[in-house]
Amino acid sequence: MTESLHHEIVGSGPKVVLLHPVGLDLTFLRPAAAALSKEFTVLTVDQHGHGKSPTTAPAHSLEDYADDLHALLNDTAFAPAAIVGFSFGGMVAQTMALRYPADLTALVVCASRCTLTEQGRAISRARGDDARKSGIATVLEATLDRWFTPEFRAARKDAAARARLLSGDVEGWAQAWHAMADVDTLPHLPTVRIPTLCLAGEVDKSSPPDALREIAGAIPGARYAELPGAPHMLFIEQPQETAGIIGGFLREVLKARA
Repeated sequence: MTESLHHEIVGSGPKVVLLHPVGLDLTFLRPAAAALSKEFTVLTVDQHGHGKSPTTAPAHSLEDYADDLHALLNDTAFAPAAIVGFSFGGMVAQTMALRYPADLTALVVCASRCTLTEQGRAISRARGDDARKSGIATVLEATLDRWFTPEFRAARKDAAARARLLSGDVEGWAQAWHAMADVDTLPHLPTVRIPTLCLAGEVDKSSPPDALREIAGAIPGARYAELPGAPHMLFIEQPQETAGIIGGFLREVLKARA
């Protein structure tokens, strides 16, 4: 499966790719991209079945999403680049590092996981299947509760995410959840040989700090960082702080590479 992906490119400097979580699109990455674009060339992308990218060919695995991104990077002459992934995007980023290592100059995995328990896999598939059967609205509130802090939700700052989920492609959502259900990069992460940062949100309910520590512990030389008070959608609630941590890491390792 290889499909053309909608994308935007801003800024100048070393190349950086930002990958969004399930159910969202590149518009949610714009604040972080704007901050990073002051010293990097930043590509944001609507992953398969999200935003303006199609679902004409079904995606069955994280490898399918990585194949589409690899094709985009080739088509736009954007590889090699640092790849930064949030949640689902972090799983795709890990898969890229394993499947297409020559595409990456650095890896940043944020609020993500490298494996799941069997119960976790069943829950992930159910989130996709429930939306297919009854619509996104049936999983909406539970999703937003996992994503944001209560204070953020009480102030209704989750309105854009709510609207995006309700207007999104249910099939794109379901396919991504089924792909995530099979995530199991952990046994292969010791082969990653590029600079890596694993960034956790302190109060993340979906991918808590221990999940990011697990990834960092498996990749030789990987660094771990934690953003105080940040939930799963750390780049939405704290975009400047998130971009600051990522930018500091990339500034260091990409300049060293140059």
